[in-house]
Amino acid sequence: MNAQIDTITQYLATVGVAVLVNVALAGLILVVGMFMAGFISRRVRNWAVNHPRIDTTLAVFFASIVRYLIIAVVIIAVLTRFGVETTSLVAALGAMTLAIGLALQGTLSNVAAGVMIVFFRPYKIGDFVDIGGASGSVRDITLFYTELTTPDNRQVIVPNAQSWGQVIINFSGYDTRRVDFMFSASYESDVEKVRGVIRKVLEDDERVLPMPEVVVEVAAHGASSVDYTARAWVKSEDYWAYFWEKTRLMKLAFDAEGIEIPYPHQVHINKPG
Repeated sequence: MNAQIDTITQYLATVGVAVLVNVALAGLILVVGMFMAGFISRRVRNWAVNHPRIDTTLAVFFASIVRYLIIAVVIIAVLTRFGVETTSLVAALGAMTLAIGLALQGTLSNVAAGVMIVFFRPYKIGDFVDIGGASGSVRDITLFYTELTTPDNRQVIVPNAQSWGQVIINFSGYDTRRVDFMFSASYESDVEKVRGVIRKVLEDDERVLPMPEVVVEVAAHGASSVDYTARAWVKSEDYWAYFWEKTRLMKLAFDAEGIEIPYPHQVHINKPG
């Protein structure tokens, strides 16, 4: 009897040790694998970012793919430590993939849209865009969503499926942009003098491009003013600085030249009785 108990105890001890060893090795593989996934992903991203022919957006995409592939290999290695058959694992993964695909159609559509965005690149990190009414600078592009930062530093998360399915306005898509102005002057002001003042203010700046030329024309005859439209071309990064400065300087130039900027007047007529 004692011999049988000793045999069972020894067997249980052996099995217990084996299980503990497997658990310890599985834990070690998981920890090391997750660390390596992050480490290698960062190295791939840094290498791709510094490569002259690889866009930053593609660098982020490649890093994400590498990370997920390593995590998948780590999970398979951990399960193998517990005696899971490779063929059974493949079959289980296939069935799981089908089930997850049916349950997460929206998420997979985001992934598919993310791949399309990465390869067709309607926008890239750093661009200022408007996606379906959401405006901001592109801070990050993942497989699932695009992260925007608004000018007042708010975070906007746009699912990639929505990004790809909406109208995208990329304000940074080209190197140059046209700055449109609208100014008003009184009917008493000489038209050619007003046009000359506007042109001088707009052209007197190293940021304005020589071609296309600055355009200043009469746009409309308003109820109390003559409206002038003006157009100048600058580099995209100079757009807002140029716009704000010229709007301010135009008022000072009009004042210096005695050009009146009219405003609506109201006349009150009092009838006796």
